[in-house]
Amino acid sequence: MSQRNIISRRQFLKKAGGACVVLTGFPYIIRSSALGKAGTVAPSNRITVACIGVGPEGHGVMRNFLAQKDARVLAVCDVKTPELEFAQRRVNNHYQNNDCKTYRDFRPLLAREDIDVVLIATPDHWHVLIAVEAAKAGKDIFLEKPIGLSVAEALALRNAVHKYGTVFLFGTQQRSNRNFRLACELVRNGRIGKLHTVNVWCPPSQARGSTKVVPVPQTLDYDKWLGPAPYSPYTLNRCSNSLLLGNPYKIWPFISDYCLGWISGWGIHPIDIAQWGAGTEYTTPVEIEGKAAFPKEGPCDTATQWTIKAKYENGLMLNFVSEPAPQQWQKRYKKVVYHGTAFEGTDGWVHVSRSGVNTYPENMVDSVILPEQIHLYKSNNHVRNLLDCVKTREKTISNIDVSFYSDLVCQISAAALHVGRKLTWDTEKLQFKNDDAANRFILSRPMRSPWHL
Repeated sequence: MSQRNIISRRQFLKKAGGACVVLTGFPYIIRSSALGKAGTVAPSNRITVACIGVGPEGHGVMRNFLAQKDARVLAVCDVKTPELEFAQRRVNNHYQNNDCKTYRDFRPLLAREDIDVVLIATPDHWHVLIAVEAAKAGKDIFLEKPIGLSVAEALALRNAVHKYGTVFLFGTQQRSNRNFRLACELVRNGRIGKLHTVNVWCPPSQARGSTKVVPVPQTLDYDKWLGPAPYSPYTLNRCSNSLLLGNPYKIWPFISDYCLGWISGWGIHPIDIAQWGAGTEYTTPVEIEGKAAFPKEGPCDTATQWTIKAKYENGLMLNFVSEPAPQQWQKRYKKVVYHGTAFEGTDGWVHVSRSGVNTYPENMVDSVILPEQIHLYKSNNHVRNLLDCVKTREKTISNIDVSFYSDLVCQISAAALHVGRKLTWDTEKLQFKNDDAANRFILSRPMRSPWHL
């Protein structure tokens, strides 16, 4: 059979709902589950999933995949043996079999032709490398946030997703929550008048950990964990972020060799909602400046406190700070928790967090968005949205294009803190104007051999 006549699994999934297949030699007795009856899904209609990185975040998303009847988790991958084995047990217990395969290297997993979707929830410095290879391998992608550590990485992923026709979903799960959608629809429909300012806050990085060099745990493949990051001697708990420790003790998310810190790793959530509600999803600020505090000792070196002011081309102002939110914001918005996004307009404001929505005037929160008014993309479950779009080949709620710009806002914010002065960003060339130091920080990062984009 010629390559042209082969129907790919992805094409089959897309057509399965309306296709009628005639079979000869059909058996007289067959399990109802094989036909998709009795509330089950036929194997031919299941979307097969592999999970790369099964620490706390990855394990949580994996459980959501397990809850979907038309998805089937076939494999898990991690460089930490306890996490790998724990995830395998979870999958096998769920399906009551021993079919889940384990991998310590993502490459042979991606080579499997029977995998449709990959969840990527590794440390940040691995995100883009694995996601690009997944797109090349014909897999659709759920990528945990953030995208990457540089503009070059973000561009490489966006280009790959477009080139290979990948269905892509970013881990900005707040978009699949009614409260965040409602808050953004109120703003987009002018309920607060003309929007002029967005206030955003989130948890900062932490100064923690030891510089004591210790032997690498036998349960960790440290060289694979480092991958493209610079080599550093293994220090106590350097790679810790373990679901098995109960309350995860994080160190690596605050080390700049592996991430930009929580200005990106956590900040992407409220920043993404700011972009959604303000209608700036396909652009970034053009001016930005900020001040920050950084750890003075220990392995962690990303900002533990910051204040950022930014301006968009249309005059919209963005204030982005680390928690706690300023006292005047706490007094104004009242229901303030450790993170949030607040939209300020000429006629009122809307504040939203995972604790809910509150507004001024107070009755605004109960106002009705009429059918002819602006209604934003509706999703009530992030993983469900991805699976539906895998079948239809439509864009997800957190598609690569809107995710690219939200992530970029966090990246240029980190650069502003790094240089500590006002910067002008060129939204067309995607670089700072006349600031070599800021551009060196953000445009690209060298990768340890043999890894490269």
